[in-house]
Amino acid sequence: MINEQIRDKEVRLIGTEGEQLGIMSAKDAMKLAREAELDLVKIAPNAKPPVCKIIDYGKYRYELARKEKEAKKKQKTIDIKEVRLSPNIDTNDLNTKVNQARKFLSKGDKVKVTLRFRGRELAHVNQSKVILDEFAQQLEDIAVIDKPAKFEGRSMIMFLSEKK
Repeated sequence: MINEQIRDKEVRLIGTEGEQLGIMSAKDAMKLAREAELDLVKIAPNAKPPVCKIIDYGKYRYELARKEKEAKKKQKTIDIKEVRLSPNIDTNDLNTKVNQARKFLSKGDKVKVTLRFRGRELAHVNQSKVILDEFAQQLEDIAVIDKPAKFEGRSMIMFLSEKK
């Protein structure tokens, strides 16, 4: 809220240089803001009494937008990359998949390792858990298991993330 939108009887006023001007009526605060040719902006509406500041509103909005943009730049989004395996995978193919997962983990992404079963492969689910264990063991130098291997539908899923 700015200027005439402020309907409170009393406000705590902060001056242009950040100094406390004390508690006064909203009309007096508005008068001081007009004398300085600036705006009266409510910056803490939930406080008792609400806190208002004498500032240039356009500049204030610009600064807020700039800070928001800066904060967004520093954010790191974590993607989940998937590596699919089959129960009858050969060692060289497994090593290729491990290297792919290593690349994903080094970029800071999480890795979802999916072991998919088709047809009669579902009869040998217990022996296939060894493949996921070996996969995790090969990556234990840079990765930690977020969620251990769990059977869901026709696939076994495990999540890995980078060690801190």
